[in-house]
Amino acid sequence: MATHLVWDWNGTLLHDTGVVVEATNASFEELGIPPITLERYRELFCVPVPLFYERLLGRPVVGEEWEVLDGAFHRHYRALVAGVALAEGAAELLAAWRAAGRTQSVCSLAAHEQLLPLLARLGVAEHFTRVDGSTGGGSVTGKAEQMARHVAALGGVEPGSVVVIGDAVDDAVAARHVGAKAVLYSGGSHSRRSLARAGVPVVDSLADAVRVAEELVTGAPATL
Repeated sequence: MATHLVWDWNGTLLHDTGVVVEATNASFEELGIPPITLERYRELFCVPVPLFYERLLGRPVVGEEWEVLDGAFHRHYRALVAGVALAEGAAELLAAWRAAGRTQSVCSLAAHEQLLPLLARLGVAEHFTRVDGSTGGGSVTGKAEQMARHVAALGGVEPGSVVVIGDAVDDAVAARHVGAKAVLYSGGSHSRRSLARAGVPVVDSLADAVRVAEELVTGAPATL
């Protein structure tokens, strides 16, 4: 059975967690909320995002407050993301997987209309058979239903051959929802301790993520 990789984008292929924290703190400043450190962010962050804010502030964030906070975050993030690069080794891994005749795709909670130009700018769009960003609501509901639509649209790819590589517990939840496997990368939005709760392999590099993904499906390490 050939392994198909479904990559997460933010915090996984895109090394943007520092920028995410910077944008979060800029939005907090607008609402008079104290800033958060990168370490605390990685311990508390979760999807759905409103739950992250609730864990941080000790109270629910709903209604107009959620709309204002979410809007401010995305405004600041868009202004900062232009300077963000791919994670170490990501471009080479993607190119090698494709050159070996293997397939891969992206399923992300990033806004779809912003995701496609960013993939093109970073020179990796050609490596994917499909790219699906969020068209609304994913940060509130999680990735599970979006992942179901993504895998169904891959055409002829069996869920049992799919491995989701992401940096969030929600990526493992989404993989389980569709009958796929998951490998979680500790270099993104979650600490290693947070990821351990998901009950799937946790690795410290994308190269290890690809190797473990291949082992999960075929029992043999990837040869790229």
